[in-house]
Order: sequence, then structure tokens, then C-alpha cells
Amino acid sequence: MREGELLETTCRLANTLKRHGVRRGDRVAIYMPVSPLAVAAMLACARIGAVHTVVFAGFSAESLAGRINDAKCKVVITFNQGLRGGRVVELKKIVDEAVKHCPTVQHVLVAHRTDNKVHMGHLDIPLEEEMAKEDPVCAPESMGSEDMLFLLYTSGSTGTPKGLVHTQAGYLLYAALTHKLVFDYRPGDVFGCVADIGWITGHSYVVYGPLCNGATSVLFESTPVYPDAGRYWEMVQRLKINQFYGAPTAVRLLLKYGDSWVKKYDRSSLRTLGSVGEPINFEAWEWLHKVVGDGRCTLVDTWWQTETGGICIAPRPSEEGAEILPGMAMRPFFGIVPVLMDEKGKVVEGGNISGALCLSQAWPGMARTIYGDHQRFMEAYFKPYPGHYFTGDGAYRTEDGYYQITGRMDDVINISGHRLGTAEIEDAMANHPAVPETAVIGYPHDIKGEGAFAFIVLKDNTGDTDAVVKELKSAVATKIAKYAVPDQILVVKRLPKTRSGKVMRRLLRKIITGRTQDLGDITTLEDPSVITEILSAYQKYKDKQAASQ
Repeated sequence: MREGELLETTCRLANTLKRHGVRRGDRVAIYMPVSPLAVAAMLACARIGAVHTVVFAGFSAESLAGRINDAKCKVVITFNQGLRGGRVVELKKIVDEAVKHCPTVQHVLVAHRTDNKVHMGHLDIPLEEEMAKEDPVCAPESMGSEDMLFLLYTSGSTGTPKGLVHTQAGYLLYAALTHKLVFDYRPGDVFGCVADIGWITGHSYVVYGPLCNGATSVLFESTPVYPDAGRYWEMVQRLKINQFYGAPTAVRLLLKYGDSWVKKYDRSSLRTLGSVGEPINFEAWEWLHKVVGDGRCTLVDTWWQTETGGICIAPRPSEEGAEILPGMAMRPFFGIVPVLMDEKGKVVEGGNISGALCLSQAWPGMARTIYGDHQRFMEAYFKPYPGHYFTGDGAYRTEDGYYQITGRMDDVINISGHRLGTAEIEDAMANHPAVPETAVIGYPHDIKGEGAFAFIVLKDNTGDTDAVVKELKSAVATKIAKYAVPDQILVVKRLPKTRSGKVMRRLLRKIITGRTQDLGDITTLEDPSVITEILSAYQKYKDKQAASQ
């Protein structure tokens, strides 16, 4: 899609929204996979001063409804169906199910990704037909620098997702500047970020950052292995991509398919490789650098969050030829002042030291609040270490002042780059009549980085355990999304609790990672014999798995 086409599509869509009652400040939910029309939908909202909230098109109807209701969206924009990895996704059916529970929704604008007809109800409007009637010119709304640009929901350590608010000027400035400088973007380059627009990476480095810089931005709708494991590199050759930005989970997956799928294609156009979503392990970094980049491309391991709006720590920009250390984000971006904090909330100085990663001054791209709950925003990010923004991540600082991210410090796990609160998964399973208690933790996973491991307690009279496990997996897929379904579910008689009734998840983590020699302080456990009990159950579970392979 050329610049003029994108502008015309955006204006026609913006005028369609206005015709159907969307005004400045109204919220619009976008439930669409990566596509030119989804980008135009985001830009159309921005053009008329409406606030878009893009919901990842893999979320269930219940998750979608929760976000629509929290934002009080007036309109939903979707496709009849989606296509992903050779599969058809029934997007319109999911929206129909969601909006039954969304009283604020007045219209559902339905575009067509496939030729298949779908049921059109009283709220539904055929989007392309309406756009064809509209003027291809729409004057942009004049907005204040701190007016809302978009809402994006992210998981927290408690059950309900948080609608983070990003504003007009600061976010756009930060997305544009980081895109240009971290990736060494030059006019005429083809920028390829393979993230979904449902996440912040898609917002900042598929849509807003590249387009602010006048870049050609690649949209990737498929999966890394469809139709085969050469999909990314065929695309690099065909489109002559200069910057490639992807996730460690995809790199680890492709690594297992071997080098031949990469070497089959010409990757000489590549100049910068980027990694995003979670810390990249050494093996994946080396493969990306040596095999994909032929040892000649700059590799930037980037650390940032939905809350930060853009990249905060990365190896570039830096002096010409400055070193890049494998698997390390390294250098703070302009205006980012990281500090490490100890358990007492004191700043720790010097190198070769770990601590809670905080940022000590504001930066343009930072989220301004949680929609409708500023108190929660302050408590989540500014109360733990007063005077500082707490990232929720731990980090290690070298003698040279370089930063390495060590992972989450709270009950949030990172599955294939998707951040997910363990409490959300527990909540999804808690309604099962046979399950009085659950505890979910993250554990190391070869491909995903982290997987979800669920411990469940069943009522005494429960019959078919396998059926319950199947029902629990289905409940998580229905209430959240398929990627949130625990990889492992272990039935235990009870959970390790303190005398005050709090589940000691760190003990569960140590049991499944084999670190039972170092359980730490267990004096607050109500009954220490529970550890032996769970260890025994886990061993039987592992033996059963091994026997079935």
C-alpha cells in the first residue's frame, strides 16, 4: 500500500466512523489481525481524535468483552474472519459473543478478509461498502499534546488487565526517535517488524514509529513456520528488508529447524537485527547473529514495556563500532536513567550487582495512567520505590555500566513474549466446581522462554482427573486465549501455605526447577511436610510423562 492509498483509506474510514457517531475522545475497539485495514483503523481513530484500543485477535470473547467494557467503547471494528498459519479464525463470531455483554457498543464495523459470508445483526455495518460512499479527504482533528492517543491493555500481577493510556505528542516523538536511532533507520529503508499490532511492539514499530519517519513498514500476518520454516527469510529476500525485528521465542523455534532454511535465501539486504519481548538467551543470540546476519549485522537486544511506549535500553545508538555483548540490552536510551534497588528500597551503586530495575526520571513515551484507575497506576509503578518508576523486572549491571535484564520479579510470566499475570490463569480455572484451589507459576521453556505450570487441588469425590484437566485447559482458552493454557497441570493434595494462608509460589518454582536443596526460609509454612508430598506427586507425574513418550 502506497502513502497516498494509506491516506485515502484512513480518511474514508475516519469519515465512516464520524458518520456513525464517533467523536473526539470516544473509544473504539479494534479486533483485527495484522493488515493494511487494521493500520488504517488505528490512524483513522487518531485522525478524528478518537481513542483506539487494539485487542489482540487471539483473545477470547470474554477477554474482548472485558476490555470493551472497561474502555466503554462505542464502536468495534473487526473482520469477518482471520487467517493465521493456514487456519481460519472466526473473528466475527467472537465479536458477536463479546458484544452481547457490552452495553456501550452501538455499532460493529465488519470488513472482509475472506469471501465467506457471516451473519450480520442489527449492530453490524459492512465496512468496505460504507467506506466507498465516503469522501477520501478528512481534515485531522487538532489535539493537545497530552490528549489520549490510544489505550492498550496489559496483564498485571492481579487478575484484571490494565488499560494503559498513551498520549499524543510524547508517545509519537519517542516511537519515532527510538525507531530511527536504535535500528539505524535511513530514508528508503524497508523496516520489517513481525509483531502483531495487538501488542505495543506492533503499535510502536509496525505503525507509529516507522510511519512517523516516512518508512516502508512490512506487515506480517502469518507465523514463523507457515508454510515452512523459511517464511521470514523468503520475505527478507523478496522485499529486500533492511531491519528485521522479532522475538526470541520465534528464533528458538526456527533454530531447531536448522540453518538450511535460512541459507536458502538471500539476506544481504539486512543491516540490523532486533530482538524484543523477553531477554534473549545466548544460543538464540549467537544463531541470529552468525547464521541469519552472517556475523555482519548489528544485533540490538531491546528492553522496554507497554508502559514505556518505546525502547528504553538497547546496544544502539552508541559510538561507531562500540561493542555489543550477546544477550544484553546494555545501554540506556537518551533520557532514560536506570537505577537498581535493593530489598530495602535503597539505590545500589557500582557494577557486578543485581537489583530491582527502576527508572529515576520521566521520559516522553511513558504511559500517563491506567484508564479509569489512576490510584492503581500509582500503586503499581510508583509506590514500591517512591520517587522512581518500578519496571517489575530485575536487572544486572556490569562494571562498565551495561544492563542485562534478568526477568520478572512479580507474578507475571512471559509466554512467547506475551505478558500474562498468573492470577489471570488462576481466576480462569477457579470457577471449576471440582477445583477449590489452584496456583500457577512460570517455569523455563525451551521454545516459549517461559511456560505456565498449574498446581491444582481437587475435591475428594472427584472422579475422572483427566477430564477435569481437559476442562481447565478449555476454561483458560475460553476466558483468556489459547496461548495462556498451562503446558503442565499437576494434581496435588494441598498447596504450600504460610500460617496466614498465603501460597508460597517460590517453593513450587523451586520444586519444578529441581532446586530443592535451596528452599530458603520455610519457617512460616503451616506444614513443611507438604513439600515432600508435592515432590512425590511431581516425580510420579514426570515418570508418567516419560513412559508415554
